[in-house]
Amino acid sequence: MSDLEALTLRYRRFSAERDWEKFHDPRSLILALMGEVGELAELYQWPGSQTESRPNPDSLLHERSAEEISDVLLYLIRLADVLGIDPIDAANRKLDAAEERFPVDQYLGEAPDKAQAP
Repeated sequence: MSDLEALTLRYRRFSAERDWEKFHDPRSLILALMGEVGELAELYQWPGSQTESRPNPDSLLHERSAEEISDVLLYLIRLADVLGIDPIDAANRKLDAAEERFPVDQYLGEAPDKAQAP
């Protein structure tokens, strides 16, 4: 069993033990996910001491980033589980398509324009 499968099962069990599945419809999970992405973005939103591009692993910003990334990951895993989507398979298929769509020899060091972006 992969780490992702184990985490998915653990979260599924966590939700079931608390009778929270009734709150985990796709819309509610997407809204919760958006909220958590917003909380992560907020950490880097304003100029000042929090504008480190790569926070020191011992910093409060690094710790808070890890907490918010965990929240995002957990809601995304739960959403994929509820929808019956294998996120690793879906991500690999998406990356396969992007590799075909954006060959290295044409896009080396060049960002695709907005209309082409995945």
